[in-house]
Amino acid sequence: MSKVSKVKALPAEVKQYLIITSNYWAFTLTDGALRMLVLLYFYQLGYQPLSLALLFLFYEVFGVVTNLVGGWLGARIGLNKTMNIGLLLQVFALLMLAVPSEWLSITWVMIAQALSGIAKDLNKMSAKSSIKTLLPNSSISPNSTPSTILSSGMLSVERASKQQSRLFYWVALLTGSKNALKGAGFFLGGFLLTLFGFQSAVLFMAIVLSGVAISSIVFLRQDLGRAKNKAKFREVFSKNESLNYLAAARLCLFAARDVWFVIALPVFFIAQFNWSHQMVGSFMACWIIAYGITQSMTPKFISVAKCFSSLGRQLAFWAMLLSMLTLVIAVAFINDFAVMSVIIAGLFCFGAIFAINSSLHSFVIVAMAKENGVSLDVGFYYMANAMGRLFGTILSGWLFQWYGLAACLFVSVLLSFSSALFIRKI
Repeated sequence: MSKVSKVKALPAEVKQYLIITSNYWAFTLTDGALRMLVLLYFYQLGYQPLSLALLFLFYEVFGVVTNLVGGWLGARIGLNKTMNIGLLLQVFALLMLAVPSEWLSITWVMIAQALSGIAKDLNKMSAKSSIKTLLPNSSISPNSTPSTILSSGMLSVERASKQQSRLFYWVALLTGSKNALKGAGFFLGGFLLTLFGFQSAVLFMAIVLSGVAISSIVFLRQDLGRAKNKAKFREVFSKNESLNYLAAARLCLFAARDVWFVIALPVFFIAQFNWSHQMVGSFMACWIIAYGITQSMTPKFISVAKCFSSLGRQLAFWAMLLSMLTLVIAVAFINDFAVMSVIIAGLFCFGAIFAINSSLHSFVIVAMAKENGVSLDVGFYYMANAMGRLFGTILSGWLFQWYGLAACLFVSVLLSFSSALFIRKI
């Protein structure tokens, strides 16, 4: 049987998953490349760390709004449409940045980044929510016990466990592969900037992503994720106490990463170690790729099927471990102990532990989300994720410019510790 015949013989749900995943991958590649292009290009033009952070301000602000409204929109019009809107908006944002360099004022770039932020979170929310619609009967609370599973109408604990394991696998695979490709995008951004220049690079990406958007419009199912009843806008705010604590933990977790990773670290490498733009892009790419691979592999060494009732404690443990590791890095740094080695080795250890945290978080929110109108719960949760990135990005530029990398690291310690406290309450 040929490869084409094998693809045609796949179940409809698998075909839809492949389309969604390919859309998500293509989008993520351009998103990672664009972030590195903007960061390196405008640093090259002489922008200070806080100014660089402001370039990404609207990207993160509109990500917060988009996740909140996008979840409601996906429940009303379908996740296929929100995904396609995201792809088309990213094309438009890229074209905005392909204009002559004298047009690239801070305001213009911030507007383009705002559109890119809307596009990214529409795409991510649609992709994560779609998995739930393609794996029915997987709504189990992380605090479930065998007795509650049985009373909920599931045929058996074994069947419930199998469904949760499948869900964890597909969520981890989608999330991990996305981040690996985002890392490849960082490398691509640095490479394209060196080889072709800023405008030519973003124009090339806009052309490629246009082809992906057209393919998605043609082949993606028309009713994916649409709620049976018209979702009301007030439903975007979760009434689930556990989900609210999970969202607060996610906010702190991602702020803990971005407070030293987004602005401070790349600028530190250039200013202190005299790294070239391509070296910075390549290093950040390797980190994100390793992070994504670890996310994808998390289900191989953490079995959610055997520990429904302990997921909260597991998440708290990994968040606390992240906090302690960051404290070790910060103390070594302020004591000037093998700074380059400590930062690089510490960053990869941080990435591995953070990847496990993120993978477990992503599974828990999809498992907790209600099946009818899943995007409402997922959108609310990723709104908190976007708020964490926004908070972390602004802090990264401000703290690094005025107080240096050590301050960023100590604030990261406090944020990851706060994440552990919140997650204990789910």
